[in-house]
Amino acid sequence: MVFGQVVVGPPGSGKTTYCNGMSQFLSLIGRKVAVINLDPANDSLPYECAVNIEDLVKLSDVMVEHSLGPNGGLVYCMDYLEKNIDWLEAKLEPLLKDHYLLFDFPGQVELFFLHSSAKNVILKLIKKLNLRLTAVHLIDAHLCSDPGKYISALILSLSTMLHLELPHINVLSKIDLIESYGKLAFNLDFYTDVQDLSYLQHHLDQDPRSAKYRIQSVQMLAYAYVGE
Repeated sequence: MVFGQVVVGPPGSGKTTYCNGMSQFLSLIGRKVAVINLDPANDSLPYECAVNIEDLVKLSDVMVEHSLGPNGGLVYCMDYLEKNIDWLEAKLEPLLKDHYLLFDFPGQVELFFLHSSAKNVILKLIKKLNLRLTAVHLIDAHLCSDPGKYISALILSLSTMLHLELPHINVLSKIDLIESYGKLAFNLDFYTDVQDLSYLQHHLDQDPRSAKYRIQSVQMLAYAYVGE
């Protein structure tokens, strides 16, 4: 039985840095660890990866060959990986005896709640190789400084958890920088424990963007009512 982590989260949340740090930590405590880079857009890796998706498909080549943008190219790469799952299984098999696995996934959030290819890759590996994986979902801690962004991050985390159907841990990354974003409305444990969100209502009301969206919501409801 092999254990590992599926590291996901929005772009810039620190997934690659996390994988690098986690691999160093595991090595220091005597665990053999293998990092698997499944982000074809990540061409600057601080760690030595045991498997690199760029050996199978390169985002730059996909974008040129199929006239796709970065997001469309990443969706294509994940679809291509799913169709060539045998390649990934063959690369992982030598590591299964004694390695802990870290999967570094792309940051495009639509891959984890709109498209099924990334999920299918994970589920096929679990079934075929008898893996025991946990999703580690990273969220940049600076989102705690904005109530609207914090709630959006919660919704994204919940959507990802429901879509992947894996044991799930949410991690606030870059916590050492949180003081640079200004004073938080509440203590940090309010955000880590996801306590009563109604306390955020006052702060949301002070946000001019929230007022704009409230007006739009009222207009849409009124239009719907008139339409009926």
